[in-house]
This record gives sequence, C-alpha cells and structure tokens, in this order.
Amino acid sequence: MNKEKTSKEHTSTINREEKERLRQRITNSIFRYNRNKKRVKYVVGAAASITFLGSLGFYGYTNDSSSIEDYVKATEHFVDSQNSEDVTLILDGDTNINIGEENSDIKYSDSGSQVTIGSSKQLDQAAEKNNVVVYNTLIVPYGRRSQIELSDGSKVWLNSGSKLVYPVVFKGKHREVYLEGEGIFDVTHNKKQPFVVKSDNHEIEVLGTVFNVSSYPDDESISTTLKSGSVSVSFKEDSFFGSTKKLKITPGTQSVYFKNGNAIKSRKVDVTKYFSWREGVFIFKRDDLKYIMKRLSRYYNVDIVINDEVLEAQTFSGYLDLKDDVENVVKIIKETANFEYTKQNDNQISIN
Repeated sequence: MNKEKTSKEHTSTINREEKERLRQRITNSIFRYNRNKKRVKYVVGAAASITFLGSLGFYGYTNDSSSIEDYVKATEHFVDSQNSEDVTLILDGDTNINIGEENSDIKYSDSGSQVTIGSSKQLDQAAEKNNVVVYNTLIVPYGRRSQIELSDGSKVWLNSGSKLVYPVVFKGKHREVYLEGEGIFDVTHNKKQPFVVKSDNHEIEVLGTVFNVSSYPDDESISTTLKSGSVSVSFKEDSFFGSTKKLKITPGTQSVYFKNGNAIKSRKVDVTKYFSWREGVFIFKRDDLKYIMKRLSRYYNVDIVINDEVLEAQTFSGYLDLKDDVENVVKIIKETANFEYTKQNDNQISIN
C-alpha cells in the first residue's frame, strides 16, 4: 500500500499544520533510514543501548479497531525485524533500546508507565500523550527470543524473527496487539475487554486463554493453535464488500488461514510441538525436511539450503534440544535421514 496515501487518510481528522508536520517527519525519518541503516548506540547500564531516531510525532491516533494497523503501516519502513542482531524495544516510535543481554524479558507496570528490562533496568514512559494512545514495538531478530508481560498482565513469548506492536496501556473496548512472526500468548481474562491479536488480514479474539500464533510474512499461511480456552479467528473474505468470515476453535485444535486462497480450515493437532520452543525444544512428528530446516534456520539465524526437492519431502520425527549448536542438531537429523551436509561458513549449511 502507498505509504503517503496511508498517512493522508490517517490524518484526515487533524488540522493542516499538523498534517504537514506529520508528513514531513515521516518523510525525513524514512529518508534517514534508507540513507544510513547503521544506528548510533549509546550505552545505558549493562542491559541496553538507546538510539534516538528523531521524533516521528504520530498525531491523531485513536484507540479504534484500525488504529494499531494504521500505526504498523506508518512505521513499517524502519522497524525491520532483521535490522539488528539484538532484541529491540522501540518506545513511542522514536527511541530504540537495543537489548544485548541474554535476559531480554520485558515487563510493564499496571499503568504502563514503568518498563522493566531484564533483572534490573527500569525505564519510565508516558502511557498516553494528549489523551492519545502510545504504541511500543518489540522486535526479535532471527537467532533470538524474548518474553514480555503487558500492562494487563498478559504474557507473550516471541520466537525468532518476530515483531509485536502493542499499546503501553489498553484503552477502549478491546485489547489489541499486532503480531508478525510467531508468539505464544497467555492472556489475562477480562470479559469486558476481549484480547485481539491482529496480523495480515487476520484477527484472533479471546477473553483469556493460551494459544500459539505463527504469522511470518514469507509463509503461505497463518496458523493459530489453541492450548486452553477458546478463540475466534476471522479474516476478510471479500475485501470489496468487506465481508468477514469467522471460525471458532477449541483446545487441541489448529486453524490455518491460507493467504493466497483467502480460505481457512481447522484440524486436530498435538499442541505440544507448537509450544515446545518456549522451553528450548523442537518436537517434530513426520514433518518434512523443508519445514524442519526452515524452523532451524529462523531459530539459529543460519541459512540452511537443501539442494534436492526429493530430499526436502523426506519426513523426520524426533526431539531436538535447541541448547545444542545448529551443526549438532543437523547431525542428529542426519542419523535418521539420508543426506550429507557441508558447512560453508558460520552462517550457512548446505544439505545434499
């Protein structure tokens, strides 16, 4: 979608001076980002470094059903999940905190005004500005993972190559977040304020439950796997007429939304394998080698290339301890599958 058009549509409720200021700041920020992707880092304690990208000043956001999506579209140019090797927390679109330490857990206070990073680092932040919701973004690059506790007490575990956009404090009728990548959600129950996970043309609504969502941009589908409670999964069936299709799933069930076919189906699954990475384990049950190597590639941030289509379709079942390095994990799979591999360098493995 054209970004300039998005910004104009979004700012239709503010005056001309504010429109021009917003347009100029977004344009300048995108220009600076494209010109120089390297960030200047300032050390703050042992936990993090802060980079000031210049205030973007996103005026006019309201906590309606589309506000978080508007924010994601307006900021997607400079919140690339692979632009840093560190877990990165972006405060209100203008301050980056690069979390280089192993303990990248993040926790918000009930009011959202205090953020705790790791075991000791604390930051203060305004939960609202001029009665307008403030959004933060958590970016987890390939090879890293992170955990965050939101201001309502809900917990999210983010897998490699993921991005979560969320309000500092939840206002309005819904608690909305936006996910790109994979996350496990343990949602605090609130009947009066349902929790909604949004992604590309896809929405999951819950009151309080535990579920996994996998929504990587380069995957052909978005999957939602329910461990407990109940969720309602919906997508826009017809973009022209705006019709929406919904599907409710029960524990032990997975919904799969196919992006190209714009269709959804559900199936019974063993949910354990979709939650095990949180504990540092991959469980595979008759999964093909292409799928397995894609998961390992994201987890370890290593390019794994399979040079044979027949080999890609071979299946593997097993338990992989992700505390081992990637080469040892590949060796374990090799014991039960017929292939050889060569390590090209520290970041690439070729399988034949």
